[in-house]
Amino acid sequence: MIRTMTNVALLTVLSAGIACAQETPSVAIRDITPSQINPDAVGYTVGVDDILTINLLQPERIENEVTVSPDGTLSFPYVGHLLVKGRTIDQIQQEIHQRLSDGYFKYPSVVVSLKESRSRRFFVYGEVNKPGPYPMEDNTTVLRAISMAGGFTRFGSASRVKILRPRESRAGYGMTQVNIKSVMDGDSQSDVILKSGDIVVVSEGLL
Repeated sequence: MIRTMTNVALLTVLSAGIACAQETPSVAIRDITPSQINPDAVGYTVGVDDILTINLLQPERIENEVTVSPDGTLSFPYVGHLLVKGRTIDQIQQEIHQRLSDGYFKYPSVVVSLKESRSRRFFVYGEVNKPGPYPMEDNTTVLRAISMAGGFTRFGSASRVKILRPRESRAGYGMTQVNIKSVMDGDSQSDVILKSGDIVVVSEGLL
């Protein structure tokens, strides 16, 4: 599900924490850099706990909402268990169609869609009003993530925000510091599009 929020709405949600943001250091980046390409929007691969909608339209009508089990499979009438973890929606739809065609229906029409992504999440912690995990949506930036978490607390600093991103080749995290105050002042290039597994941390302002 893609939610559309205007810049005005984002500024309204976050404005409570701006009074705490007195310092304005430049954006410092180690290991990762801001990206304007959302890797999750292209060729989405299904993961555990994702919710899929599978509709058989003809020759008989079956509507089914399924959750991907911990072993990466799902179950559908006439198909049985099907391994879907790591596969795209299109690949899953094609295999279900093939299985239905093999001995059950001559011209089956099936549509598979992603209802809710629960396998891909980001986290927001620190000085925000609603810390915790959030489902990944298309083009979720740090600014949007903080707004989803209820904005800054009275102690949160818009200039002391960082992203911890799991490293792909070794243990630990790469870190990116983001000056959200600069973003809210119009420097949209300083904002960062999040990836699944990212942790956004908002620190207290310096006195």
